[in-house]
Amino acid sequence: MGSEAESSTPLPHLRLDDLLDELQTRLNAARGTRDRVHSLLEAVLAVGRELELTQALQHIVEAAVTLVDAGYGALGVIGEDQRLSQFIPVGMTDQQVKRIGALPSGHGVLGELIRNPVPLRLGRISDHPSSYGFPADHPPMRSFLGVPIRVRDKVFGNLYLTEKRGGGEFDAEDESVLATLAVAAGVAIDNARLYTQTRLRERWLTANAEITSSLLSGSSEQQVLDLLLARAAGIAGADLAVVALPLPGSDDLKVRTAVGLGEQQHRDLVLPLDGSFVGAAARTGGLVVSCDVRNDPRITVGPPRWEGLGPAVAVPIGIAGHGVRGVLMLARATGSPVFGEDESGPLLGFAGQAAVAMELGERRRDSEQVGLLQERDRIARDLHDLAIQRLFATGMTLQGAVRFIDHPEAADRVLRAIDDLDETAKTIRATIFGLRAREAGPASKGLRSQVVQVVERAARTLGFAPGLRMAGLLDVAVPPLIAEGTVAVLEEALSNAARHAVASAVDVSLTAGSDLTLTVTDNGVGLPEDGRRSGLANLAERAVELGGTFSARARPGGGTELAWRVPLP
Repeated sequence: MGSEAESSTPLPHLRLDDLLDELQTRLNAARGTRDRVHSLLEAVLAVGRELELTQALQHIVEAAVTLVDAGYGALGVIGEDQRLSQFIPVGMTDQQVKRIGALPSGHGVLGELIRNPVPLRLGRISDHPSSYGFPADHPPMRSFLGVPIRVRDKVFGNLYLTEKRGGGEFDAEDESVLATLAVAAGVAIDNARLYTQTRLRERWLTANAEITSSLLSGSSEQQVLDLLLARAAGIAGADLAVVALPLPGSDDLKVRTAVGLGEQQHRDLVLPLDGSFVGAAARTGGLVVSCDVRNDPRITVGPPRWEGLGPAVAVPIGIAGHGVRGVLMLARATGSPVFGEDESGPLLGFAGQAAVAMELGERRRDSEQVGLLQERDRIARDLHDLAIQRLFATGMTLQGAVRFIDHPEAADRVLRAIDDLDETAKTIRATIFGLRAREAGPASKGLRSQVVQVVERAARTLGFAPGLRMAGLLDVAVPPLIAEGTVAVLEEALSNAARHAVASAVDVSLTAGSDLTLTVTDNGVGLPEDGRRSGLANLAERAVELGGTFSARARPGGGTELAWRVPLP
């Protein structure tokens, strides 16, 4: 009896210990669950507070790594081409990322989640059929857990977690926690995107207002284009910005200005509508996006010019129903995110507003031109009705007074004065014809106007304004063929002066009498020792073709004098 009592005494005690151990285990589990739920709530609040999209994505990955106790984590953003357009890793140093090389684009196990957006949990990554290994210098990774992130029922990207700490595997609870975080992340990303879109629209509207103000305040077209490029590149984060405008008399586009990476290869390019990226935007009249502009199949013409560039977007500058006024093209460096819908929409609106601003600027210039022509009419009328009539009256008075002058030398002087009055009247008449020349189009403009335009363009190349003197009936007495040759000769002469003369002053003289004489002088280094310079032969040939002469000589005080003379019919 005593032995039976002794053997049965420890049994309740043992059961009590087991119950206490089980209770402690459950308490620890409950405490762990409570702590994990608390951590999850903190993570949800943390990612929800972030309004900058880039920072929000970074915080989401960091929170995911902490919640499931993973060694490494990443967030992959899915692009329009169903590949990863962004990849944000956590757990590796910058040196490790650099040694690995290009970030994943969505192949293997990572691509499995893109193709089938449901949670994926693996004990060993290498056991999955889609796995094909890691690149060199990549840290070893075995366990894997991935869940999709949805924003308004559309898959935005995926969370990837690997290498469960302690060597174990991710369990169902880890999957549930990560899925919960992914839901909160979708809301946070949506809020951040809305905030980013609002800020972008505000910046685009500010840029539009600045461009409109610049146009209406009298800025030149080039200044406005430079401002447009600077604002578009700055807001869109582009590494290259290009504006191409229609080439007059052609269906082609000419790159008017380019700023950024490889700008020299783009400037002054003439590109057709078919076979060029900007031409595709002009042809379709809509937005054109490329994930990799270097390998875009739409680009088949032009020299190599896309080195170091990847994503690109081109948008027509125009008003619906009024044609395309130009094309704005933006490109980012290789490896940068593609231009998404959030950026492309405001960019299209910006280009449309820029076209409206350019239209307003053109209307303002037209109005100013009308006012200028009206003022010229008034001046011409006053010169004709007042100045010339008075000169004629004075000349007739002097002619009537000559017969009363007995001294021969005095009479001769009066006659010379009468001749001077006649010449003055002819000069005023020529001025009146010039003031009243108002035909539109480059080919029909008077010679005076074309010469002024050539001299004004040369001022930008020379760095100073050349002197200009014109005399005679240039818009009346000079035939179109001779006028065309004169403009070409002047452009060549001023171009030579800009390239070779190293001058600080250039003077242009154009006179129409029995001959048309064009003289261009500078105070530069003079002619080379052989007495010839590139382009001078062309000037001589033009003179010979028109029955005239050409000479180029060094000036006694330094510099060069070019004299081009052709007879007038």
